[in-house]
Amino acid sequence: MDHNADSSARLLNLDLADLDQARGQPRAQAGAQPGDIREVMPRAAQHTSFARLCNALDAMFEACGHLPEPSHSSFFARSMRVALQEAAAHAALLTPAQREGSLETYRRHLLAADRQGRYAIAALVWLPGQGSPVHAHHTWCSYAVLDGTLSETVFEWNDPKKCAGATRTQARERGAVSFVRSGRGSIHRLGNASGAPAVSLHVYGVPGAQIGRHVNDVVPVESAFI
Repeated sequence: MDHNADSSARLLNLDLADLDQARGQPRAQAGAQPGDIREVMPRAAQHTSFARLCNALDAMFEACGHLPEPSHSSFFARSMRVALQEAAAHAALLTPAQREGSLETYRRHLLAADRQGRYAIAALVWLPGQGSPVHAHHTWCSYAVLDGTLSETVFEWNDPKKCAGATRTQARERGAVSFVRSGRGSIHRLGNASGAPAVSLHVYGVPGAQIGRHVNDVVPVESAFI
């Protein structure tokens, strides 16, 4: 069987109306906030790159099918990084529409959603000065920087104080890849501190319809960071 053709069909046949019905809200428009999703699916020329990424993700889940939680496997984490690195190497991975930002805040573009609900793939566009809140994750997440430079501040959860404190900040340039598991053992803030737009590719362990509300766990931070 041609696995690339199979994955391409999965992307082509994703019914956006079904996603909207599952969320109980209308489709996100051009001015949507980052909690919403602008759904811009891949054009035909992109299908091979996305099919390869989806095939790699499917293979990871199949290889870890005997585990209670695949994302806890070092194989899963390692394979996810490799898959994103390979996808990010394709300059034409995103269309111009999938690189559009918002003047108000960073924007998510939903690119693909697994029919079994195991993962969703999105592009995030960050204009200069835009950033996420400080957050942990309700699910496993992985990202790769496609263009520009992001700034990532890592935090540590202080249970007695019930808040997070910053530990370090690092530049995440084009090609940088990260994978984190769910929980407050991995807390960070991503943002664009540069003078040029930045774009990142993200894979979340949730169905596409849940990408807006079931990924980030926004946490309180020490007053010194606010």
